[in-house]
Amino acid sequence: MAVVQFFAKLVRTILRNAQVVGEELDEATRERVQLREWYLRRKMIQMLQELEQGMQQLMQRTQEQSAFAWGALLFAALQQWQFWAVAGVLLLLFGLCCWLRKRSHEVDSSSDEESSSSHSEQDDQEEQEQVEEQEEEDSEEEDSDDKSNLGRILVKCIQWPVQNLAYRSRVVEELAGNLLHVFQELLTNSFFPVLQPAIKVGSTFEGWSPHEDDAVYCLLIPLKPPRGHAFHLELGNRGESPARNFCVRVELECTCRREQLAGEMLCFLHHPEEELRRNQDRSLLHTLCTGSYLDVQKTAHWFQNFVRSAWAVVPLSRRYNMKVLPSSHSCKLQLTNASRRTLFIEIVFGVQQGNSDIFVSSQNTEAIFTPSTMWPESYAVAEAKFFRHMARQVPHDSFHLRCLQVCARILVGTGFSTYTLKTVVMHLLTTMPLSGWRRRHFLLRMDDIMRYLRCCLEEKRLDHFFFGNERVPEEIILPRDFQTAEPVNLFQHLVQDPAAHDEAMHQFDELGDFTWAQKFFLAAAPAVQGPSARQR
Repeated sequence: MAVVQFFAKLVRTILRNAQVVGEELDEATRERVQLREWYLRRKMIQMLQELEQGMQQLMQRTQEQSAFAWGALLFAALQQWQFWAVAGVLLLLFGLCCWLRKRSHEVDSSSDEESSSSHSEQDDQEEQEQVEEQEEEDSEEEDSDDKSNLGRILVKCIQWPVQNLAYRSRVVEELAGNLLHVFQELLTNSFFPVLQPAIKVGSTFEGWSPHEDDAVYCLLIPLKPPRGHAFHLELGNRGESPARNFCVRVELECTCRREQLAGEMLCFLHHPEEELRRNQDRSLLHTLCTGSYLDVQKTAHWFQNFVRSAWAVVPLSRRYNMKVLPSSHSCKLQLTNASRRTLFIEIVFGVQQGNSDIFVSSQNTEAIFTPSTMWPESYAVAEAKFFRHMARQVPHDSFHLRCLQVCARILVGTGFSTYTLKTVVMHLLTTMPLSGWRRRHFLLRMDDIMRYLRCCLEEKRLDHFFFGNERVPEEIILPRDFQTAEPVNLFQHLVQDPAAHDEAMHQFDELGDFTWAQKFFLAAAPAVQGPSARQR
C-alpha cells in the first residue's frame, strides 16, 4: 500500500506541474495538453487499481510464508507487468512536463524580446491585450440535430472584435472628460453652448460593431443654452426618410433681474447694442446661428477649433498625436500613438427633447441637401440604453449581440443598412423569450433574423422600434407623442419605388443557403484567426 500511495502522490505532483505550465501556453496547445492529461490520468487510475489488487494478493501470500520469502516477494513484485507499466507512464509524464516547461520558457523568452524592444510603450502594450470572454460550457443535454451540432461548432469560432474595447473606451472617456474640463475652465463665462458630459452611443459601444480595425467610437455631447438664451425645438419637414428633422430656435431671455442680483452680465434685450459690444461678448445669435436658428456646420467648426486649441493642455497629448479629420456636421478625431496604432473618435452634438432619451443631433443625413439649420432626430441614446437594459435581462451566455454582429458582416456590401438589421433584432428581443438567445440557439436565431427581414421585405414594411411600440422597456424615456404615434415604416421608400423593392429582393435572394454559409465563414474568419495572427 505504501508503494501505491507513493506512486499516486508522484503522479499528482507531475500532473500539477504540467497543469501550471500549461496555463502559460496558448489555448490550442493547452487543450491538447489537457486532453492528453485526461487520457493519462485515466490510464494511471486503471493501472494503479490493477497494481493495488496485485499487491494485495502478494501481501496475503507473505503472511503464509517465512522471512526468507521476502526476497522472493520483492523479486516477484518487480516482475509484475503493472509495476513496469506504471514506471513507463511516470517517465512519459515526466518527459511531457519537461517539454511543457521548455516550451513555456521559449514563449517567455520570445515575449521578453518583443517587450524589450517596446518597453517604453507600456500603454500601447495594454491596448494590445485582448478581451477574451470565458464562457461556461453548457451543461444541458446535447441536441442530436445536425443543425444544432453545426451551431455549436460555429459558436466556438466566433469571438468579439479584435480591439481591446475596454481599454479604448477608457481612452475615449478620458478625452471627453479632459475636453469638458478645459471648456469649463476657459469658456464658462462665454455665450457659446454649454457642453454636458458625453454619452457613449453607436454599435462599437453597444458591443456588436460590424467593423474591427476601423471601428469608430462615437460620443454624443448634449448642448445646453448659455446664460440669457433659450432653445426651442421646431419640427421641420420629414423629407424622404422616416426620421423627423427639427430646427433649434435660439431665443434671448431677459436677465435684468439676474443682473441686479449678481451683476454677472448685461441683458441682451434691454441694454443698448453699443454698450453690449463694448462690455460683453456677443450673443450666441451672432456667433453660431444663421438667423434665429442654431447652425450645425458653424457649431461643428467652432468645436473643431476649440479641440485644436485645447489639445496642448490635454494629458492625452503626451501619448497620442491628434488630427482633426474633415467633417461639416461633427468633430472627427484620429489619435495615433507611438506604435502608429490609430483610434477614431467621432463627436456629434445634440439637444435633448425635454427630459427624454431622444435628441436632435448634428449627425449626417442621407438626404442630398440638408439645410445647415436642420437637426435630424436621433435615437442613438435610447438604443444604447436599450442594449444596456437587455444585457441585464438576458441569460449570462446570451448570444444576441454576436448574432447581430455576424449578420451585420454578412450584409456588408449589400443595400441593407446596419440600422435596418439593428431594428429587426430589437423587435425580436422584445417578442421572443429571452431564454431562447443562449449559445445553443445561435443558428436558430440567425435564421429568425433573416426570415424576419425577408418577411419585412415582402410586405414592404419594417416598423420603427420607438414609434407606437408598446413593447419598449419602461426604463427608456420617450416623448409623449411617441407612445401615441402611428408606427413609422422604415421601408416606405420600397412602397414608393417598385424598382428599389425588386433590387432589395434580388440582393436578399443572393443570400441563399450556400452563399449565406460562405459569407458566414468570411464574416467569422477574422475572429477565427485571432488577434495574434494580425499583430504578427
